[in-house]
Amino acid sequence: MSLSKEKSPQVLKQPASYKLPLIIVNLICGFIMLFPLLYAVSIAFMPSSELFNMDLNLLPHNPTLENFNAALSKMPLGRFILNSFMVSLAITGGQIISCSLAAFAFSFLDFQGKDVLFMLIMATMMIPGEATIISNYLTVSAWQWLESYKVLIVPYLTSAMGIFLFRQFYQSFPRSLYEAARMDGCSNLRFIITILLPLTKPAIGAMAVYTFINAWNMFMWPLLVTSSENMRTVQIGISMLDSVDSKSLTMMIAGVVLIILPSLSIFILGQKQLIKGMFSGAVKG
Repeated sequence: MSLSKEKSPQVLKQPASYKLPLIIVNLICGFIMLFPLLYAVSIAFMPSSELFNMDLNLLPHNPTLENFNAALSKMPLGRFILNSFMVSLAITGGQIISCSLAAFAFSFLDFQGKDVLFMLIMATMMIPGEATIISNYLTVSAWQWLESYKVLIVPYLTSAMGIFLFRQFYQSFPRSLYEAARMDGCSNLRFIITILLPLTKPAIGAMAVYTFINAWNMFMWPLLVTSSENMRTVQIGISMLDSVDSKSLTMMIAGVVLIILPSLSIFILGQKQLIKGMFSGAVKG
């Protein structure tokens, strides 16, 4: 007597008529969310005479680059952008190195008080930066670090969030991988450089995008520790455009567009890597 084969359940495919309304809704929601940014770009190319009138001009009738030229001439935005790039890149590289090394120690090494130390590091995430900014300022002032790149970079060379991100990613690796490498005579540093870091590219990409954008958008600390135009960053520079002698809304918007393009470009290019890195350590396999 032959047994009848069980039929495998079939996956019901959604008809195209069902997906079309969802696509339309997503496009409408996306346009609503991006409308302020798109309108800001439009204002940046718009003469002041077209903005301050009774007509609702969403697009410039006579596009011009005068607003960008005025923003670059009123303030040395080029110098501010260069400073922000140098500071952001240094902070990003420093946090990737320091956080990966610390996460390696918490994941693969055994030492007394490891769990307590990790809990203390995670507890620092609950302390707002404004609560320690005065004590940090007094410290770097006593060290005579003001008006320098190191005062903008050194206090942010590590982060509890980065240590947590790398540690969660390392937890998905079998400990036998580290033990086998040690049995073959591989040192800890060589294991990190040749084995661990190549396998953690998603976490490195996510950390790089997240850290760079945060460092690019820093405002309070650079404002407190720098006063000369040679050391200002873009966020401070764009606020200086709103002065009494150079007040122009179109010029300010043009400056804002200039400074958000680098961070926006990095976010768009690293979006997949950011999402992949945030979720890759959530599932162990």
